[in-house]
Amino acid sequence: MKPKKAIPDPILQENWDAVDSPGLTEAMLHRLRPASETHPQVVRAFQEGGLRRRGPQKAPTKTLISMRYSTEVLDFFRATGPGWQTKMDEALKQWIREHPGMA
Repeated sequence: MKPKKAIPDPILQENWDAVDSPGLTEAMLHRLRPASETHPQVVRAFQEGGLRRRGPQKAPTKTLISMRYSTEVLDFFRATGPGWQTKMDEALKQWIREHPGMA
């Protein structure tokens, strides 16, 4: 069993207000350097595809919507563990296959 990740305490607005960050001076701005100079290995890894980030789907196969389900239905699928949304999608597809012509 994986250990649970520690959840940090939320940062309150009063904490943000207490921070006194000075503005950037002209001297500071002149000392700034591009990431390609300061971290060339990171830039290279990004350009070569070694750093991944999720972008828009090239061929969307699903549509994002908002729906309301009964607690009973959600509890059932959530209890099946990770990937419960996919399992719910599969169950609905199976229902469609078993009930042709319902549209």
